[in-house]
Formats: sequence, C-alpha cells, structure tokens
Amino acid sequence: MKIDGIELKWLGHSGFLIKNSSNIYIDPYNISDGSEKADYILITHSHHDHCSFADISKIVKDGTKIICPPDCQSMINKLKDVKIKIEIVEPDTQLDFGNLKISTVSAYNVDKQFHPKDESWVGYVVKINGVIIYHAGDTDNIKEMQKLTGYNRADKKFIALLPVGGKYTMNSEEAAEAAKVIKPFLAVPMHYGSIVGTKEDAEDFVKECKDAKISAEILEKE
Repeated sequence: MKIDGIELKWLGHSGFLIKNSSNIYIDPYNISDGSEKADYILITHSHHDHCSFADISKIVKDGTKIICPPDCQSMINKLKDVKIKIEIVEPDTQLDFGNLKISTVSAYNVDKQFHPKDESWVGYVVKINGVIIYHAGDTDNIKEMQKLTGYNRADKKFIALLPVGGKYTMNSEEAAEAAKVIKPFLAVPMHYGSIVGTKEDAEDFVKECKDAKISAEILEKE
C-alpha cells in the first residue's frame, strides 16, 4: 500500500518493509532471496521469528543500521564481511536520522510468559514524511499504548500494525480493543499466517475494527 509517498509492504508474519528514499525493514522473517538491501533493520526482540540471522543476512550491506534490544546483539555480531552500525535500544528510546525519526515503546505479555516485561523488548514508532507507522511487536493490549493516542490528533497519517494471532500475542478481539484505544488512521493485522494465527483471525480483526468505525485493511503478502 502507498500513502503520501511511503510504500508499506507486508512480508509475512510480523515482517514489513517501509520504502521511501530508504528501505526500512522491521522483523524480516522467511523473506525471499534477492530482497532489496536494507538501509535500516528494526528488530523488536530476540525470538527467532523476529531476529532471524538468515533473513538479516539476505538484506544487509555496508552501512546498514540495525536497531535492536541488547539481547539481539550477539547474534547480529556474527555478521561478517559487511560494515554495519548497531543501535541498542530499550523502551522509550528516541533516534533521529534526519527526516526519519524512530522511537521505541514497550511490548510485553500481561497474562502469558512468552514476552516478559522485564526483558525490555520493544515496538517501534517510525515517523517519515508526515506518516507515522506503529509496529507493536509481540505484545498484549498494554497500558503503554495509551501514550500513542496523541498521534491520532496530529495532522498526520497514523498506521498501527497489530499482532492478531493469539497464543503469544493479542488475539483478534484483543487487538481490536487495542485499536479502539490507539485510534489509528488505519489498522493492519500481523503475526498470523505462518507460526501462529490464520487469515480468519486477520479478517475477524478487520471486521471488529470496522464495527467500531476504525479503518482496517489486510495487506497481501509480498
């Protein structure tokens, strides 16, 4: 999909590519060989389906900036023959790359053990050319999401990418409740279709959002 000159591509599971003058990947996983090289790679946490060495290896080049929590660093340091820059982040980190602004938000489970809050794993808010994209990471509907409501009052386009697959994250109903809090310009489901969750989960999420008068859309996998 395209919005105000920004192209957003769903790569499957929780993986996305944001294209403008730069290629910004978030949690690439099982991406195709020959994928475009990355200027930035944002990793939400160290689980293999989010911090995938095989997939990161496909897209790094000299100068790629990899942004990740501390426990991803040892894996990323195994990359050879490329000169990369690693930025270590925790929740509430702010990064400024000129017209690209990246900030982190908390991502954790409330009543599950898979993503403890004390791991300090993250979601990302990417601001570029007047478009704001929130990638929630692996999370439940958490109180920190209330901080995002300011974006829906801004004269900007605000897109929320929310996990809907259940078990490890929110299910479709919980994700729709999160969307009601955040009130994005557009809500997009993720974290389904491979390891956990089905397209029906995504369809249920879209229906529940639309019933609440929140625009929502399923992106076709690239």
